[in-house]
Amino acid sequence: MNLALATLEQGLIYAILAMGVYISFKILNTPDMTVEGSFPFGALITASLLLRGVHPVVATLIAMVLGVIPGMISAILAIKLKIMELLAGILTMTMMYSINLRLNGKPNVPFTKSENIFSLIDLGNSYLNKIVILLVVVILLKILLDRFFKTKMGYMLITTGDNETLVKALGESANKYKILGLGLANGLVALSGSLFAQSLKFGDTQMGIGVLVIALASIIIGDTLFRERNISGTTRAIMGAVIYKVIGTLAIEAGLSPHDLKLINGIIVIGFIAYNNSYAHIKKQFTGGRKDAEDNKLEEGI
Repeated sequence: MNLALATLEQGLIYAILAMGVYISFKILNTPDMTVEGSFPFGALITASLLLRGVHPVVATLIAMVLGVIPGMISAILAIKLKIMELLAGILTMTMMYSINLRLNGKPNVPFTKSENIFSLIDLGNSYLNKIVILLVVVILLKILLDRFFKTKMGYMLITTGDNETLVKALGESANKYKILGLGLANGLVALSGSLFAQSLKFGDTQMGIGVLVIALASIIIGDTLFRERNISGTTRAIMGAVIYKVIGTLAIEAGLSPHDLKLINGIIVIGFIAYNNSYAHIKKQFTGGRKDAEDNKLEEGI
């Protein structure tokens, strides 16, 4: 029972991560490596604030808001200095490592005696406490994001990823929406890192290693399994994250070592990308080459 609850708990945390990366990779078509720096950034900011007696909800919100900054920096590097988007993300991620170390002066920061957001309620089971709070956060974020994407600003953000020329023709600045999108994406990633740290009761500079692959795996799984259904992208990302975590748990229960998880992550991503490529190729043959924009993105493995 506890194993199932723990799996759902981590799946919901990864769902927030996946929604953030969904914005950068799926909507803006930007290979943003910054997330591997903003995830531990959110965790370590939260650790620092909780150790200073800041209320857990306030600490979590501050971590999310400050997490916007790395994403905006990465976007500005790409736009203003004409640095390749991938390289801009790598540079920002690298700089974030030093900043994360500076936050507390050490790479690992436990806060086991501090109150955290999951200790604000008591349902008699620590896993239930976490799941209830995470469900509230995930559902609230999903509703807010879906509504945002239906506003003028949200439509312009989506259009920026699809057709920058159209955005400029409408008299809008595509660069403004890129900065907004990457900032929002990394804010969500930092929030995920904050909740992850509070779940484990410590923050670590190494927490971000591999989170990008986890998010991509979640997005690809969701798109692959639910592409033919009328389900929003945020919902697919959430469901993909939970399914991804279930797959990882089953692999460990089957006898694989936790050290093999990153290998499993890579295999999952490769397997689903290969499946999507085959699916797109077969569909192209049967439809005479007519594909919608979503299938084009799936062909690229995103």
